[in-house]
Amino acid sequence: MTSLSASSAASPASPGATAGATVIADGVIATIAGIATQSVPGVYAVGGGVARALGAIREAISQTDRGQGVKVEVGERQVAVEISLVAEYPTPLQQIADGVRRAVYTAIETIAGLEVVEVSVTINEVHVPGDEDDEADAVAA
Repeated sequence: MTSLSASSAASPASPGATAGATVIADGVIATIAGIATQSVPGVYAVGGGVARALGAIREAISQTDRGQGVKVEVGERQVAVEISLVAEYPTPLQQIADGVRRAVYTAIETIAGLEVVEVSVTINEVHVPGDEDDEADAVAA
C-alpha cells in the first residue's frame, strides 16, 4: 500500500483541513490500470491464459477482478506497472502497447495522484475474431 500525506497550517478541526494521510491499496492502483487498459481499442482481454481462466470463474460468481493481469509496485509517490494482455487481430501491436501506456499513465496520475515511472506491456496472445465460434463448433461435434 502507498501512503500519501498532506500537511497544512490549518487546524485539523477547521473545514477544508488537509492534515492526515491517505492510503491507497496496491489493488486499487491495479484496478485503475486494468480499467484503463480495457478501454484501449485493440485490447481483447487483460491477463494471460491462467489469469483469464480464473477471471471467468470469478465472473461466473459475479466477482469481476478488474486488476487481473496487472502487477504494480507502489512507492510513496511513484508506481511501476506491468500489464499482460491479449491483442485483437489485426490491430498493430505497438499501437496497442502505446495506447495502453498512455491510458494507464493518465488514469493513475489523474485518479490516484501518483507519478507513473514505467508501464511495461506484455502481449501474450492475438485473438482472431471468429476463432471462438470455430472452437465451439469443434466441441459440439
